Amino acid sequence: MAKKILITDDANFMRTMLAKIIEEQGYVVAGMAENGERAIDQYKELEPDLVTMDITMPGMDGIEATKKIMEYDPDATIIVCSAMGQKPMVLEAIEAGAKDFIVKPIKPEKVKETLEKLLD
Repeated sequence: MAKKILITDDANFMRTMLAKIIEEQGYVVAGMAENGERAIDQYKELEPDLVTMDITMPGMDGIEATKKIMEYDPDATIIVCSAMGQKPMVLEAIEAGAKDFIVKPIKPEKVKETLEKLLD
């Protein structure tokens, strides 16, 4: 059974691009969320194997959403994908429970490598 992934990003083009990369690797895109609140709701509903999480989004940001998902499910696997590759944001995301960090612009080979590392 293919692993299910929830994509969270406020930019539609980024969700679409990530979905294409993920599906090309043989994984299933279980859902897409445009903000942190929606990501939490969809996580509970869909129970994905992995979540990609943008940091900067309207409403609840990705770090807060990561913390809330980790409270709900301490075994959740979350990868933060953000253009803000500054060290403090990376550390904050990891401290919140993220397992890895991918810097935008996203490179398909980095996504593939990270998914394989965390899911296979």
